[in-house]
Amino acid sequence: MRTMMASMKTALFVFLHWVLQCAVCRDVTLPVGPLHRVAGFSLSLPCAVSGYEGPRTQDFEWFLYREDGGGRQMGVVSTRDKGFPYFPFQSRVQNGEVRVERDSGDKVRLVIQRLRPEDQGKFECYTPSTDSTYQGNYSATVIVKVIPDTLQISYTRSLTSQPVPEGAEIALTCSASIRSEQLTHLSIMFGKRGGVEGSRSGAGGEVSTVREIISIDNMLGVVPGRTYKTRYDNGDVTLEKRNGEAGQGVYVMKIRAVQPDDTGSYFCEASQWILDPDRSWQKIAQRTLDIGNLTVQQLAESLSVASSPKGEVTPQIGSPVILTCEVMGLPSEVKSGLLVQWMKRGSVSSNVGPGGVEVEVARMSPDGVVSWGDDLSRSSGGSMEKVAEGRYSLKLFSARPSDSGVYRCVVSVFAGRSNPGRSTPATLTQTSEGVGLNMKTENVLISAVAQLPRGPLLKRGSTITLICNVTVTTTSPAQAQVKWLRWPIPEPVLKMERSPVSDAPVVEKPTLIATLMYDGVAKIFANGSEVSIDRLSAVSYRLRVHMATMDDQGLYACQVEAWKQDPHGSWYDTQAKAESNRVTVYLYARAADLLLIPLVVGVSSALFVGIVIIAAVTCCFMKRLARQRARK
Repeated sequence: MRTMMASMKTALFVFLHWVLQCAVCRDVTLPVGPLHRVAGFSLSLPCAVSGYEGPRTQDFEWFLYREDGGGRQMGVVSTRDKGFPYFPFQSRVQNGEVRVERDSGDKVRLVIQRLRPEDQGKFECYTPSTDSTYQGNYSATVIVKVIPDTLQISYTRSLTSQPVPEGAEIALTCSASIRSEQLTHLSIMFGKRGGVEGSRSGAGGEVSTVREIISIDNMLGVVPGRTYKTRYDNGDVTLEKRNGEAGQGVYVMKIRAVQPDDTGSYFCEASQWILDPDRSWQKIAQRTLDIGNLTVQQLAESLSVASSPKGEVTPQIGSPVILTCEVMGLPSEVKSGLLVQWMKRGSVSSNVGPGGVEVEVARMSPDGVVSWGDDLSRSSGGSMEKVAEGRYSLKLFSARPSDSGVYRCVVSVFAGRSNPGRSTPATLTQTSEGVGLNMKTENVLISAVAQLPRGPLLKRGSTITLICNVTVTTTSPAQAQVKWLRWPIPEPVLKMERSPVSDAPVVEKPTLIATLMYDGVAKIFANGSEVSIDRLSAVSYRLRVHMATMDDQGLYACQVEAWKQDPHGSWYDTQAKAESNRVTVYLYARAADLLLIPLVVGVSSALFVGIVIIAAVTCCFMKRLARQRARK
């Protein structure tokens, strides 16, 4: 029994020793074969060694056993012996067509730049021993099959040197096919070399930048290039496959609206792929075909926008005004959407200079929809039309003084997009020179005086009455439009508290109380008390605040505007304004309010005195009663 146990221990020890030795023994690996590669294209065989002793940089020797060589071994290339290659490989090794590229000290790859049919056979990777004992495998083999080159590529029409206008659509067609007994896949890629920067390079030579535009990969998926991803998502760059003659695939790439950056040299690239036994896809053949050069003519070089009439126009009040915007230099072969806007800056009364605020009067979108800007009343008193191709008009049926200003036509072009989306950026925006519109207006003089009629002191709960006397001097009838404003009463500032250098006073915005329109319509705005406004006479206007509260105190003033009628009967603001003096309204306390404090004080004092007296009397009475009981 003991003998059997000793034998088992010995066997186990030998087995473990062998396992440990094999765990660190040399191992050479190559890809799993057979590998199919195409004649005329490159072959790359990686070989790695592990579990070795000695230096980290190992040597490698490659052998070939040709199928027609009767099993004879041929030296291909070695990392340690320049005279290693056999005669068929000597010249190929010398000119670098056959070489060993080292990835690391123990990993290399055999590269045959142009594979030949006679290279078919079994390749062996051998690593000379640097170990103290000879253990493991020192070589590995893989079978390489050389298949004929059947990859074909062509195009139907090349690009010419004729410039293409910005926004035009281009279509590039490339045909490709493969005929192979093995299951291989085909991928197609359209690309571009160079661009705007490359074509303007200096004396140092043109720097060619290659960009992948779009491709159909080996799994038949459409993949846009990194810099074309957004344009592909927007539908501006597309690629589709069609069935051609004799089994050829026809691939059509379209760029919907070319941009200046699309300038460059275009090419089509077809690649043949195969699935190796290790389930990895390998590119085994590739051909590139130049399609031609594209030059994009920028829209900025030809586009111009002009408005008419030129200079300054001085129409009469109520007369019609027509402004015209003309867009020139658009390529006729490109369908482009236009956004046309009329902008206005300044007016006669505001005297706004070039730095003033510019507002939109009207616009026409690319789909022909007209919308009006800040002055919505113009939607019924004017029109914007497309009178001809590239010509747009703005009509004001009855000009008003508020229409005075400098008008400009702003045109945004969406090159190649007749109906762009709201988020689509404009290709180019240009602005015309300004047209001055200066209305002929008569002089209107206007003044206003606010007053608080004499009467009893105003108290909380009283009715505040304010009068605004207006004087309008003009040659034709006019109506006044009166606004009542209120400012808070400024807090008193003691002279002792004033510093030698004081900041500018803070001007508070007034509160709009009410407005009596030129047509007699009263508008009451937010206010804590009940408010009424009326017209006492042709020149006198009244504001009343009923049941006034302390919040109604303040500085009151009236603001007056003069309105007149044009020959068509429409009312317009003459831009003549005047603001009255400010009247201080202060509310005094009522008599009941003044008696409230002494009344409360008196009642409290009486209650206190009464309580003291009652307490004193009660205390004395109880003491006397206690004495009488003690005598008994």
